[in-house]
Amino acid sequence: MAALAAVAQTSAITFRNTITGEVLDFNDALPEGRDTPGVKQFLATGKNPYNEDPSCLKTGEQTFLSACSGCHGHLGEGKIGPGLNDSYWTYPQNETDEGLFSTIYGGAQASMGPQYVNLSLDEMLQVMAWVRHLFKEEPEKAVWYTPEQRKKFKPYAGHETFPDDSPGLCRTKSK
Repeated sequence: MAALAAVAQTSAITFRNTITGEVLDFNDALPEGRDTPGVKQFLATGKNPYNEDPSCLKTGEQTFLSACSGCHGHLGEGKIGPGLNDSYWTYPQNETDEGLFSTIYGGAQASMGPQYVNLSLDEMLQVMAWVRHLFKEEPEKAVWYTPEQRKKFKPYAGHETFPDDSPGLCRTKSK
């Protein structure tokens, strides 16, 4: 917990609740998944290091299917919650990783409650990577990707598989 507080205190980024604008308190987060290298990097930069990291996409997909797809659809197409696989965002700040994280962590309108009670910070980043991977439009509209990621980007085609031994940031975690 001290490591998370230290990272949050040294961050130039202030994460705010999507609806109220209040500063988010990461002390409310689940204790596991706070001190991963990916979380530390994200809290310092506001950029999700898991985007397009194959080692993170499998778990991100599994977590999304169990925690998010009931409202947002299996492919992020939207059901009772908004679609997440195109360039229209109900909350425009969700176009950035910082904004999407704030919405997931702190919740939004209607039945989108704060997910810090259900998901660890690391799981949120993995879900975000999966949501970004589901994007079905032109890469120029995927402003959350780096220029290099945009060059390699292909709209989601479905039925992709990700081997358990894919190299990347999430591979180093103990399972």
